[in-house]
Amino acid sequence: MSPAVAGRRPTVAALVLADGSTFEGEHFGAVPAGGFAAGEVVFNTALTGYQEVITDPSYAGQIITFTYPHIGNYGTAEDDSESRAIFARGVIVRDLARRHSNWRAQQPLEQFLEANGLAGIAGLDTRRLTRLLRSNGSMPGAFGPVEGPGSVDLARLKQVAIDEPGTDGLDLVAQVTTDVGYTAAHRGPEPRSGRPPLIVAFDFGIKSTIVDHLSSFATVEVVPASTSAADVLARKPDGVFLSNGPGDPRCVPYAIATVAELVGEVPIFGICLGHQILCLAIGADIVKLPFGHHGANHPVRDIATGEVEITSQNHNFAVDASSLDGLAEVTHVNLNDGVCEGMRLVDQPGREPAFSVQHHPEASPGPHDSAYLFRRFAKLLEA
Repeated sequence: MSPAVAGRRPTVAALVLADGSTFEGEHFGAVPAGGFAAGEVVFNTALTGYQEVITDPSYAGQIITFTYPHIGNYGTAEDDSESRAIFARGVIVRDLARRHSNWRAQQPLEQFLEANGLAGIAGLDTRRLTRLLRSNGSMPGAFGPVEGPGSVDLARLKQVAIDEPGTDGLDLVAQVTTDVGYTAAHRGPEPRSGRPPLIVAFDFGIKSTIVDHLSSFATVEVVPASTSAADVLARKPDGVFLSNGPGDPRCVPYAIATVAELVGEVPIFGICLGHQILCLAIGADIVKLPFGHHGANHPVRDIATGEVEITSQNHNFAVDASSLDGLAEVTHVNLNDGVCEGMRLVDQPGREPAFSVQHHPEASPGPHDSAYLFRRFAKLLEA
């Protein structure tokens, strides 16, 4: 086995899934607490943007498997992190680059993980692992060094994987949301009205690039996920944004209740977990996907125009499209599996509009095909 970093003797490690499947690799990154890292193992199909993926709060409770074989080849840069901390449980890669090449890079990926307390395992057969997850669905797993001081045996790793709850039935939003609200100043052109619109953005696990997009046309007040509807309306916002985030939306009933109070009172735009919460707030249902959508290459069709967008996605749960009948209009559909990718509330006199999508229109990482959704929201605020 070739060392993950040139000049360093490899530390043999193993990944064990809850079904007993075992993969041999090499430990890199931070030393895992207790000798192992555990979480729900998922796979991401993005070809680039590994730092943005790793720092996406939507991965709370999960171990990320990168299907692209070469990871770390352009290092890491502080400006590319999407959150204040890493909430993922671990990283799995096929080949970790021995050296990086990028004029923006400030440190190699391994040092970045060490500094942020995240463990990784390299040298695995990620193709075999991905095929297994596609066939059997995402499942809990655990990995850690199996040789040398502080090592853990395979039987222990299997038991840890079996005991790992994954992302079902947990309020992961409470782990990633900001404790204190903050404001992102408007940084776009001066509006004709002389005052930029005000957006209240719920932080369910919001990414910094999303805040950047919103602040290009409005002042953004980012608030904790537990903020009440009365607090939001007291700020007199021109619109409300419901962000991405991790886990099962049914485990944040306080957010669902708040959004239900806001529907019709102020224009609303939701993405990812925010899309699911908005749909639950109007009475729709949620389903868990077998292995979720994680990547930057998911084709989505806009039903109204027929145009296909290549999108960035990261979610394990989805809205049951049939449950939206009579409540909202489905606007986007995933061409891989037919999953509902967007909806809008049917216009009603005297009620403010609301719409949402399952994907990440800020595309960090990923293509910018869906960036028009931010412009659509901006026009609602102007109106």
